[in-house]
Amino acid sequence: MATDKVRVHYRGTFPDGKEFDSSYKRNQTIEFPLNGVIPCWTEGVQLMKVGGKAKLTCPPAIAYGSRGAGGVIPPNATLQFEVELVAVSGK
Repeated sequence: MATDKVRVHYRGTFPDGKEFDSSYKRNQTIEFPLNGVIPCWTEGVQLMKVGGKAKLTCPPAIAYGSRGAGGVIPPNATLQFEVELVAVSGK
């Protein structure tokens, strides 16, 4: 469910392969409610099982759109994520 909290490891890249973020490099998973992230993650992570890995390609319409994010992600960027679902809570 979109209200579940999930714990993931992930790596985010642009289509050219340039990495813009990685929880693996920080050696620290992140936890968040599924309804508190970009729609691409809300939709994609709900389909995963704990322990599973997925590659998500997020077009701007379901990523950060025309606003971009944090000075790192430009407007209208397509993003790619490798996501590993570590845990789900809230069920």
